[in-house]
Amino acid sequence: MSPVDENVSAMLASSASGTTLMILVQLASRVFTFTANQIILRGLPPAILGIASQLELYFISILYFSRESIRVAIQRQPLQLKSFAVSNYKDDTDPTFKKINDVSKARIIASQSVVNMSYLSLVLGFLFAMAFAVSYMQLAPSEVSQLPFYHASVAITTVASLMELSVEPFFTVVQQYMLHRKRAVVEMSAAFVKSLTTCLAYIWAIRTGHTVGVLPFSLGYLCYSSTLICGYMLALRGATNTWRFSIFPTKIKSRDGSNFLIGRFSWPMITLSTNVFFQSVIKHVLTQGDSMMLAAMTSLEDQGIYALASNYGGLVARVLFQPIEESSRALFSSLLNSEGTGKLGIKSVSAAKSRLTEVVRAYSLIAVVGFPLGPALVPHMLHVLGGCNWASPRVSSLLSLYCYYIPFLAFNGISEAFVSAAANPAELRRQAVWMAMFSACFTSAAYLFLKVGDLGAHGMVYANIVNMAVRIVWSFSFIRSFLSRHNSDMALSELTPRPLTCIAGAIMSTILTTRHSEASGSGNAGEALTLGVIYILLV
Repeated sequence: MSPVDENVSAMLASSASGTTLMILVQLASRVFTFTANQIILRGLPPAILGIASQLELYFISILYFSRESIRVAIQRQPLQLKSFAVSNYKDDTDPTFKKINDVSKARIIASQSVVNMSYLSLVLGFLFAMAFAVSYMQLAPSEVSQLPFYHASVAITTVASLMELSVEPFFTVVQQYMLHRKRAVVEMSAAFVKSLTTCLAYIWAIRTGHTVGVLPFSLGYLCYSSTLICGYMLALRGATNTWRFSIFPTKIKSRDGSNFLIGRFSWPMITLSTNVFFQSVIKHVLTQGDSMMLAAMTSLEDQGIYALASNYGGLVARVLFQPIEESSRALFSSLLNSEGTGKLGIKSVSAAKSRLTEVVRAYSLIAVVGFPLGPALVPHMLHVLGGCNWASPRVSSLLSLYCYYIPFLAFNGISEAFVSAAANPAELRRQAVWMAMFSACFTSAAYLFLKVGDLGAHGMVYANIVNMAVRIVWSFSFIRSFLSRHNSDMALSELTPRPLTCIAGAIMSTILTTRHSEASGSGNAGEALTLGVIYILLV
């Protein structure tokens, strides 16, 4: 096997193990969060949950603008899959010694450059945190700002976001050396501590009769960030000595004296991250635009109901789709990295295409199963999980509608992961222009559904479906163009289930929808579940 083929195989194997571990991380995290939510949800009014969703948007926005573009640029760098023991060669005149020594130095330079780059996230974080904190406190409605511990909650969340950004150097090392097991242990521990803190804080408040607003959520973010810092420091202690680079910003120079590396930073990575940043601003508006639009155009109760639908309805997306998207983006970035030559190997392009088609085809099968079963089973599950505060036809219908939105999330995530890895800086700038058009389309759809149609949270789901649909069409158009340039192609038949499977899905959807409209009540849950099991076996 050639070195290139061996490297591709190693990347695929590592990506597979990494995906499995990250799915376990998300599953454990969701189990912890789900359990905590179930304990506090029955006594939590929709308005408080709506404010908590605004606080989450605030926290996510600081992190996203500060680190997303830098992470994408870092992921374009080659992964460090093997280490070279120079000490095994005592004779420095041996050509083998010189070759391994050169490779070892190149890896040290590459590792140090990405660690240095990661510190820019913390610098940006301070700027965005201060700007967002002032804006969020000044522009908050009176019903929100007068909530007990509101300002303290915002301040704690701001500190928590900066603490989480401080672990970016550790995260970079974990990603570069594909230490998925260490990351899984640290993130699962952090998720557990966060859920436990939020839950215990609310239990204490209820038992003592205190009104704490959203303070328990902010304390959860703080404990999550603290656990990440401690966990990564313990997991990576001594690692930098082994790989011979520093976890702190260190001045570096390239081997040939060129300007590829300037001072402590890599100029190509800075250029790429700048291009990605302007695109990520628009992408964040599109991704989190639903929360922004709801905060601007609907009541706190509507925001709380949508937050419940997003948490429950997006459970599958976060547990299964997000880890696959993240590991696939890292794999695509490594396989499609031309290292400045502008040329990609046939083996690498083929492996990237194979991964994409496998994931999309699996998503298609999940969609065929989920479209009929999700809307039929969700109302019965909500009655058991949500309690009397949430068991209403309005919430049930929203969760049922959200089931149709989840596959769009999945297809958009994997397709944009490929685009972000394959596109060059000029193509990223063109994508940013298209993203601006998608943003305008999303805003128009949201206005029509929320203001003109007065559909509330339901209208936001419809607007999101429109948003994801146009983005998916553009992404797959780019992917086919990219593959065509590299003497490959991707047919629709490679991505979709067999026609008979789609027909079975349409028939089952009709049957379950008809039965659901004819009768209601918990007595239909067993019948829907039985039909669902038969349908899954048939598929």
